[in-house]
Amino acid sequence: MFLYKKINFYLYFILILSFILLFAFSNIVLSFGDPKLITKINKAFESIESWILKISTPAAAVAVGTGVFMKKFSFGDEEKIRTGKKIIKGSLFSYAFILAIDLILSTIKSLVS
Repeated sequence: MFLYKKINFYLYFILILSFILLFAFSNIVLSFGDPKLITKINKAFESIESWILKISTPAAAVAVGTGVFMKKFSFGDEEKIRTGKKIIKGSLFSYAFILAIDLILSTIKSLVS
């Protein structure tokens, strides 16, 4: 079970990294001109990025709230307390990761343009 989760994590990580690299370096690789297809793809990636940023804040807030309530109403059950802590840590880490990706992408965009 642990090996499956690890492989799944690496696959998602490689997928996200490849999309980031495709988006970040598409202007450098294709600097000879922007055909319509490339312009549409760039706009699609920008809209996907803005959508992810818009939805990640409420999702992180709901996840942290769920973890806090799980800890609060555990009534001494150690498993629920541990699960609540894991939910809080995981959601904060994921939100920080999304914000860091946005920061890296905006830095790369400003350096390229």
